[in-house]
Amino acid sequence: QVQLVESGGGLVQAEGSLRLSCASSARAFSGYTMGWFRQAPGKEREFVGAVRRSGGGPYYADSVKGRFAISRDNTKNTIFLQMNSLKPEDTAVYYCAASTAIGAPRGADHYRYWGQGTQVTVSS
Repeated sequence: QVQLVESGGGLVQAEGSLRLSCASSARAFSGYTMGWFRQAPGKEREFVGAVRRSGGGPYYADSVKGRFAISRDNTKNTIFLQMNSLKPEDTAVYYCAASTAIGAPRGADHYRYWGQGTQVTVSS
């Protein structure tokens, strides 16, 4: 069983920045593709970005490309989501997830392990 714990969410004004972290209990953390997803009220969970277990990528949703950056530190079993130029429409609960897929799937069904989520609220 892999446990994932997100942190770093909060309230920020538009055009501000936040950095989310996701710490993993996985023994072989480097063997997992790690993704970030978000879910706004009344909406489906959507892909934000992912970094492959081989270190390839990261890959991003068009809506965050150029503003968000994902990185991973395999020595600390942690991934990060740096969010810049935040917009009110980025408001959501953000989740990190782990997959054994070789690639960087965008579908939530490909991710087996999920964190509890962290709230990000962007005010206008």
